[in-house]
Amino acid sequence: MANPLFDTLFAAHAGKKSVFLHLADGSTRSYDAFLGQVARFANALAAMGLEPGDRLAAQIDKSPEALAVYGACVQAGVVFLPLNTAYTAEEVSYFVENSGARVFLCDGARSENLKAVADKAGARLETLNANGTGSFFDLSAVQPDHFKTVDRDGDDLAAFLYTSGTTGRSKGAMLTQTNLLSNAQTLAKAWRFNSDDVLLHALPIFHTHGLFVATNITLVAGGSIIFLPKFDLDAMFGWMPRATTMMGVPTFYTRLLGDARLTAEAVAHMRLFVSGSAPLLAETHREFTDRTGHAILERYGMTETNMNTSNPYEGERLAGTVGFPLPGIELVITDPATGRELPQGEIGQIEVRGPNVFKGYWQMPEKTAEELRENGFFITGDLGLIDDRGYVQIVGRNKDLIISGGYNIYPKEIELLLDDQPGVLESAVIGVPHPDFGESVIGVLVAKDGDTIDSDAIKAAIGSSLARFKQPQRLVVVNELPRNAMGKVQKAQLRETYKGTFAK
Repeated sequence: MANPLFDTLFAAHAGKKSVFLHLADGSTRSYDAFLGQVARFANALAAMGLEPGDRLAAQIDKSPEALAVYGACVQAGVVFLPLNTAYTAEEVSYFVENSGARVFLCDGARSENLKAVADKAGARLETLNANGTGSFFDLSAVQPDHFKTVDRDGDDLAAFLYTSGTTGRSKGAMLTQTNLLSNAQTLAKAWRFNSDDVLLHALPIFHTHGLFVATNITLVAGGSIIFLPKFDLDAMFGWMPRATTMMGVPTFYTRLLGDARLTAEAVAHMRLFVSGSAPLLAETHREFTDRTGHAILERYGMTETNMNTSNPYEGERLAGTVGFPLPGIELVITDPATGRELPQGEIGQIEVRGPNVFKGYWQMPEKTAEELRENGFFITGDLGLIDDRGYVQIVGRNKDLIISGGYNIYPKEIELLLDDQPGVLESAVIGVPHPDFGESVIGVLVAKDGDTIDSDAIKAAIGSSLARFKQPQRLVVVNELPRNAMGKVQKAQLRETYKGTFAK
């Protein structure tokens, strides 16, 4: 037996002295050194008593060590659960407890605040800081730099990523070794990645895009990564001459376009720019091409499936589309009411099937059955069509999901908090277009009879319970919410009313 994901992504580079990571301070980390760190971490996991199939939750800042935790989990057969660093303790508590994580890694500066979270979940709390220090690093420092890789097969779980609908609790999407490996191999081939590529990486690594797309593709190809802690314009332009490729969310591209340093000459050596995690405005696509001569390659994926479609590497990359289904992945448009496949050109529900599609939702068999058909097709919740040239267009969502800066935001979570605030009778949370973030959050409030609403006080009150990216950028007070004959709030009407709120 073997461990397909580890053998392909990591073990294939054993002994290589070539650079894997270029770090912001100018130092580098070779493949060989990185794999030594992975092995020490894997030994530390085993020393703590973690066994194959156990879960490790990590809310830690981006660093080479944070990436090595992922590698160590794969090598030790531990299921990796990365968590958004912006989540509050209240939000994190659910993920750690629901996943049954036996170990919870956090930044040392937050350990006192998060100790109660770990204690409640019965998890062991260890620290790992952005500079590589912490109690977990100390545990690993005395471990050997070799580890007997745990046998796993393609159907074994490799990671949990939590997602959600617009109502109810978040769902743990169970991703297998085959889900992650097949998608990385497919994308590396589709986008022509090889060992000469240098990827400019300013994405977070608690998210599919930065971890399972950007990093895994580079590992498959044996290239290197300019591993920046976050998006910073000066850093991006400073490092870009050494890069050949870049992946980003639409926000990255709008900010690059806002800087006079973005010219055709500045990116002449680059071969590929990829955008995802949120819709890229057609205007941004056209402006980037006009300024640089490069057509951004937009693709479409989601937590449960990784990537499903891509505009072509060779061929026309159409603004406003997400290209064609990737090799080995089937995509159909169906009637949401009947599940019947619709003719080309008609708008319906997007469903996908392939080796990339997740195994199901952790401990939620009913929800899994609702969204994952017996024939293997996953009901994405997105609405779209396939045009007469075969390009997939996403025209909306049949859920009220908001995507801001590449992060998913679920209105119901925010509405529950708003409805609890003094003077608020009811609320509706919507996403409207934002030139930088794709979408931004607006809360529409109705006051109780005789009461007034203090918007500033409400913003302050909910701030401690919500990550910053979820917090409404504007609160609007209205006399009543628009409803249909059945009493359902018409969010489409609200989105139309407030769509110009953040226009430049």
